[in-house]
Amino acid sequence: MRGSLGRYPLTWFFSLAFGLSWVAWIPYILSGNGLGVLGFTFPGGDGGSQVLGVLPGAYLGPILSAFLVTAAAEGRPGLRAWLGRMAKWRVDWRWYAGVLVAVPAVLTLTSAVLGGRGPVLPSAAVLVAFVPGLVLQMITTGLAEEPGWRDFAMPILQRRHGALLGSLIVGPLWGVWHLPLFLSDWGGYPDVPWWQPVEFIGTTIAFSFVMTWVFNRTGQSLPLAMLLHVGVNNYFSIAWSDMFPELSSGYTTHAFLISSAVAATVLLIATRGRLGYEPAPDAVRS
Repeated sequence: MRGSLGRYPLTWFFSLAFGLSWVAWIPYILSGNGLGVLGFTFPGGDGGSQVLGVLPGAYLGPILSAFLVTAAAEGRPGLRAWLGRMAKWRVDWRWYAGVLVAVPAVLTLTSAVLGGRGPVLPSAAVLVAFVPGLVLQMITTGLAEEPGWRDFAMPILQRRHGALLGSLIVGPLWGVWHLPLFLSDWGGYPDVPWWQPVEFIGTTIAFSFVMTWVFNRTGQSLPLAMLLHVGVNNYFSIAWSDMFPELSSGYTTHAFLISSAVAATVLLIATRGRLGYEPAPDAVRS
């Protein structure tokens, strides 16, 4: 098996990430939070039920799969490289400032344009909750997903196919991984129009180009990639409805897609598709 893992690490990673997460999500999807087949509901409202129902499957997917495949195929040297990117916090402070400011600024501007009205000044409660929410998102969503998609998959894909094609591979797979959750209250079930999962996958494709650029330009710093990812989640979860009280929640999906598509287009043109990737001729990973 070790030989197979070494030859096909991406196949093993994506198969395990999908399989482990989807199996772990079955109770949540079949519960009262989803299809209602099972006679129980996860407690704690939307937030609590998602922590109890969604997060375990998320942790069993990308991060655990990346760890298992790296450990089996590459041993300690591979794990050191994987963990090294995960612990690469020492990046120019302007990257942190840029991500922290740009994400809410771009999403606010796009929402205002789509809704035809400016934002309302957020309440003090929102401002107080914003940073703790960001920290919580980092250790939940960010830590569960990005050590797999960005830290494990992208370095291999970029070496084999370049940043452009690598992002085109990760983007839709990242989106499809979420699809079972659209059968639960995470995705708004049962009021989920057919186009919403499609729009979501389109967004993950576009946003993957932005994620790849940040990941590469920061020397493959996973904390910065995580911050970019969860910055979007945190803004929509905590601040958006307070700033745009008259808009329906569907605008968040449209705003995220449009913002991602515009940013991806600008970056692809500006970098000529390289997205900040600088291949190392001596870096070989089977």
